[in-house]
Amino acid sequence: MADQSFVTLATNDSYVKGALVLGSSLQQYRTTRKLTALITPQVSDLMRRVLEKVFDEVILVNVLDSGDSAHLALMKRPELGVTLTKLHCWELTQFTKCVFMDADTMVLSNIDELFEREELSAAPDPGWPDCFNSGVFVYRPSIETYNQLLQFATEKGSFDGADQGLLNTFFSSWATTDMSKHLPFIYNLSSTSVYSYLPAFKAFGASTKVVHFLGSTKPWNYTYDSRTKSIKGNMDDPKIVHPEFLNMWWDTYIADVLPLLEQHGIVKETTPGVNMLSGLVYTLAFSCGFCREESCTIPARWQCLLLRMRTSTLLSHSSMACCSL
Repeated sequence: MADQSFVTLATNDSYVKGALVLGSSLQQYRTTRKLTALITPQVSDLMRRVLEKVFDEVILVNVLDSGDSAHLALMKRPELGVTLTKLHCWELTQFTKCVFMDADTMVLSNIDELFEREELSAAPDPGWPDCFNSGVFVYRPSIETYNQLLQFATEKGSFDGADQGLLNTFFSSWATTDMSKHLPFIYNLSSTSVYSYLPAFKAFGASTKVVHFLGSTKPWNYTYDSRTKSIKGNMDDPKIVHPEFLNMWWDTYIADVLPLLEQHGIVKETTPGVNMLSGLVYTLAFSCGFCREESCTIPARWQCLLLRMRTSTLLSHSSMACCSL
């Protein structure tokens, strides 16, 4: 539908990588909506050209910074101030309805049904469920709402110094009114929250539609080992995002984003083996009883992995190298 769009924001070249993976994952699951990326002047011209290969519209916006260093310091995330730039999404009045998604999210299935929801629909934040997480939300573009948000930010500020605090205060009725605006957690699953309630993840994890890589360390910050075809690092550390989701992100990056970066000369050549699927997902896809066809598409392999995740204890990452648990 031409009057509806998924929208994301990239404030620098690093976040462009995340936006490209997000856009590619939406395309993989055949969304019928437009894809729009907001970018700031810090995004290079080369990366902007790559974005234009994936997104229908790439729009330059000015940076809005709360300047609220005190509250941001409480969260130990001073870089979040620029996330107020997200408010520019309300200016996209060429669309009647949009779904905003942070650049550190990735879809695992078609989520076009979100456009049936009304403003402001969002999922609970895992840290304080009476607040919604602003990484995924449904909204209606409006210059009036945009101006009201700017005025509200100027007069009231944000309790966390970032967009989530501002939006939760502005849309303060979310917690107590229309429950149809409460998106299920599967539309914004924090990859780090899996460890906090493993039984629920085992029961419902296979239904995950959107994974959100919360925290200061993003998928693109990890080092990919082309020899082992997996992510380097201590995957047993609960502070690290769930390795299965991390490998899914890298699968999309390697298959869909890396070739675009190579075409534009941003990456000179592919490291031997890096264009293959990352180790964990590749092994699961070709060694388990749910998916034995090498012609299987990447999304189908993801479905296979999610099914495995639902039945696995997920407590021993080393045992995930094969399906004979």
